Amino acid sequence: MPFTVTATARRAVAAGLTAAALSLTAACHGGAGTKADDSATAVSPVPTSPSPGGDGALSPRPGGRAACTPEMLRFHAGAMPRRDHRMLLTVTNYSDRTCDFATQRYPLLRFGEGRRPAVPAIENSRPHSVVTLAPNATAYATVTTSTAGGPHGRGRKISQFGVALAARATPTQVGLDDGAPVHVDPRAARVTYWLPSLTAALKW
Repeated sequence: MPFTVTATARRAVAAGLTAAALSLTAACHGGAGTKADDSATAVSPVPTSPSPGGDGALSPRPGGRAACTPEMLRFHAGAMPRRDHRMLLTVTNYSDRTCDFATQRYPLLRFGEGRRPAVPAIENSRPHSVVTLAPNATAYATVTTSTAGGPHGRGRKISQFGVALAARATPTQVGLDDGAPVHVDPRAARVTYWLPSLTAALKW
């Protein structure tokens, strides 16, 4: 269910997360982050894992758009300030083509071993239209890492996780930007659909 706060708290959270997102964006343009066709720079905590053939060739779409693939994108992830049990995942289009997430509208996340099913989506977060990324545009997804008051000792701490953009694609390994491990309960974790703005991501 959506995370509700008072108006004052929402403004405080929005200000903090906006600053964090701006910091992530600045880091992206400085070369940080996980990009599927480059090795990570010294700023990035995890080197890149390419997706060999998993996503296939770019699929042409009406209006000249293509399906977004890891080779076109750079990922960032980190814990949300003042938001327990939440991570923010961002993806920026670093190609010169507009792409969209029409084929797979939410990120397929995998924590730990590859045999575990991908993290389920929060269905109520589905936007009315498909998120499209112009060159240098960014999309957002909020990850619920565990439930408040859930069983203690369940889950594990992670400093990286897999993100796939198609069901049969090899996940790209994305490291947390600050390098600090985050506790994740794979059985309780959920993820929003790709969302077009930080404001939309803050609702979850």
